[in-house]
Amino acid sequence: MSDASSTPQPVTLAQAFWYWLKLGFVSFGGPTGQIAIMHQDLVERRRWISERRFLHALNYCMVLPGPEAIQLATYIGWMMHRTRGGIIAGTLFFLPSLVILIALSWIYMAFGAVPAVAGILYGIKPAVTAIVVFAAYRIGSRALKNAALWSVAAAAFVAIFAFDVPFPYIVLAAGIIGYIGGRLAPDKFVTGGGHGTAEKSYGAAIIDDNTPTPEHALFTWSRLVRVCAAGLVLWAGALLVPLALYGWDAPLTQMGWFFTKAALLTFGGAYAVLPYVYQGGVEHYQWLTAAQMIDGLALGETTPGPLIMVVTFIGFVGGWSRQLFGPDSLFLAGAVAATLVTYFTFLPSFLFIFAGAPLIETTHGNLKFTAPLTGITAAVVGVVLNLAVFFAWHVLWPGATRDAPFAGAFEWATAAIGIGALVALFRYKVGIIPLIGACGAAGLVYIFAKPLFAYLLSIT
Repeated sequence: MSDASSTPQPVTLAQAFWYWLKLGFVSFGGPTGQIAIMHQDLVERRRWISERRFLHALNYCMVLPGPEAIQLATYIGWMMHRTRGGIIAGTLFFLPSLVILIALSWIYMAFGAVPAVAGILYGIKPAVTAIVVFAAYRIGSRALKNAALWSVAAAAFVAIFAFDVPFPYIVLAAGIIGYIGGRLAPDKFVTGGGHGTAEKSYGAAIIDDNTPTPEHALFTWSRLVRVCAAGLVLWAGALLVPLALYGWDAPLTQMGWFFTKAALLTFGGAYAVLPYVYQGGVEHYQWLTAAQMIDGLALGETTPGPLIMVVTFIGFVGGWSRQLFGPDSLFLAGAVAATLVTYFTFLPSFLFIFAGAPLIETTHGNLKFTAPLTGITAAVVGVVLNLAVFFAWHVLWPGATRDAPFAGAFEWATAAIGIGALVALFRYKVGIIPLIGACGAAGLVYIFAKPLFAYLLSIT
């Protein structure tokens, strides 16, 4: 490592490739943890990019729909090694998670009824509910700084909980409220939309504060047209294949179309879009059940990569359960569907960077989208809280239905595990993976001990 006063040696594409691949295997902790890892590696240790340029890129990614961590990796990879560098950085960010989740989804579908696996999942379900509650708290503690934003969050909760308002309409309404509020009461809508400004220098960087913008990063209308045209071809071409083979109403075609829309609505991170994915995947298309959705979120929490990778699980379960290629090719059907929904989920993120980042790099101006984003983020708190209520309902009353919301026995053991998970998160700040591991172990012990307890009760 060179001293801080000297600029590090240029990084080759091969060196960058191995770094992004390693990052794909260690990027746990959700977007906050993933961004922190990149900051520590790329700004502090390796000095590939300066603090100011890092935050400038991050602030742009924050106002885009889609997972900001993967977009930030794509942005930095693009700055350093043009379009191919961005493709490598972004793809390797989620590729390990795709492979791991396909394998875990196969185990889940093939062996989920085995008592040991069922016991682990029994304990994981309340842990996931606690994690979603904690996510609502974390987002709310940062976003809800005044009564106006609390009102937006409350209205979003009531809209989706009591009236089943579709998630896209909530996002649209919140963005409009934020835009209007930013003009009428700007002091109420200035809390979101960025990660601040640079306050510290870690030494000379390859892409430093005053490094001239490279030619490929300069904005031109011709380049924008080419990127948009390429994106349209990549999207339409991939959607036309299942459309031509199976028709518009076929599961693969509908998955491609639905997850394209989901990718354009992920303002506020993965937790914000989960209710929309639930509405589509569980209620409308019925690719999976509510219980399977909770299990998929648990698997997404325990694997590296962005949390929105839960869509891979949804695709796998949908392809498997619909037996897309016949009863003898269940794994193939699941793997193809999982890969397809992952492709359509992340394609827009690449296009947003390749199309919009040149303008951001050329202008180096302040973004003007923070007020609508603040309104959307406030609404996300209410939406995520609704998701927590929904998960808790299905976990604590697994036999309940809409017509009989409290039917069946109350799961006291599940409630105890969930309360313990909440205490661990709020009081002791336990990490996500240790928490899920501990709750899975508790569920395993309970499932195997339950017959013994029932027997002892029967003889007393």
